[in-house]
Amino acid sequence: MADEADLPFLDATFDLVTSRHPTVAVWPEIARVLRRGGTYFSQQVGAGSNEELRSFLMDPQPVSRRRTPERAVSEAQAAGLDVVDLRQESLEVRFFDVGAVVYFLRKVLWTVPGFTVDRYRGRLRSLHDEIQGNGSFVSHAKRFLIEARKP
Repeated sequence: MADEADLPFLDATFDLVTSRHPTVAVWPEIARVLRRGGTYFSQQVGAGSNEELRSFLMDPQPVSRRRTPERAVSEAQAAGLDVVDLRQESLEVRFFDVGAVVYFLRKVLWTVPGFTVDRYRGRLRSLHDEIQGNGSFVSHAKRFLIEARKP
């Protein structure tokens, strides 16, 4: 997988490595390219992000443990990094109309893989009815920030 390829940099090149929403954090490579005392800082998508929306449209799906903060900490430590900060948030995502849901799902493709309006028309109608009855539909985006240093 290209996301898991070696980083094209020499060992101990950087004082700071950052990433936002990496599909995979390749911890051994991050550790390799950091200088001693260097920092990795990342915002990552947590397990079960927008699970309420996915479950409404697809029925409940298993939540992968691949994106847990605990796993990130374990993998960072296994790569020889010290985790100095870890913060988690569950951020409310509130939809006020089904058009906003369609727009969101066309931009955040992994939420409902293979989403099309035609394929999900019935579920979208049910979601529209729920929004009309309750005023909105609430989901939660899971995020965590991790800061790790190379000793």
